[in-house]
Amino acid sequence: MKRKSVLYLEIADQIKADIFSGKYPVGTLLPTESELEALFEVSKITVRKAIELLAADEYVEKKSGRGTTVLSNRPYNKLSKAGTFTQILSKTGLDITKENLSFEEVTLTPEQAAYEFYGEKAMLFRRLYNLDHQPYIYFEYYLPASLNNVTLELFGKESLYRILDQHGYEIERFEDSFKAVSLTFDQQKFLVTPEANGLVRTRRAISPQGKVVEYSEALYNTALYPYLIEYEA
Repeated sequence: MKRKSVLYLEIADQIKADIFSGKYPVGTLLPTESELEALFEVSKITVRKAIELLAADEYVEKKSGRGTTVLSNRPYNKLSKAGTFTQILSKTGLDITKENLSFEEVTLTPEQAAYEFYGEKAMLFRRLYNLDHQPYIYFEYYLPASLNNVTLELFGKESLYRILDQHGYEIERFEDSFKAVSLTFDQQKFLVTPEANGLVRTRRAISPQGKVVEYSEALYNTALYPYLIEYEA
């Protein structure tokens, strides 16, 4: 959805893009208001409105006498106050690695859940997380067919949601559901486990227009490590 051109919104978007690109890393200070005025050739009030917008979205924090500090470089950081599961795992000291397995166009059938959102054609991104060198989480992400120009290598450099953001896909909310499942023989073999049960997390990332941008299913070997959710107070 296009919005009307408003100067402070454009400046906020440019600063946000510079944060995403690494020009202003997390934990560092943005240029001063005077420096931003000169950089963008705008008034002080315009710069302040742009900073206020970024602060409201929790990308930066402004403190009197200390300047404006970059807090986050995540495209959808405000959508969730919960830490990601991989962030939680990283605090445990366990060795976490990921393998990007494939990214390809697939033909869907009406029997597949993703068909409801994409029709016959979608892009499928497959990823595996290993915990202490053992397969732990297997992901299948179904994405719009228009992403067919994205390469598998890009997923090694950028996050999934950064890629979606870069291609103009806006996400307003996430809907996650969980269910316990009995592992098939093939799933047991893939996860290298004799466990009979696992956990499936299904996610729908939804645009402001109500369309599903991402539909994904993640299969967890919870016998190896339980699924945890950690919230900020």
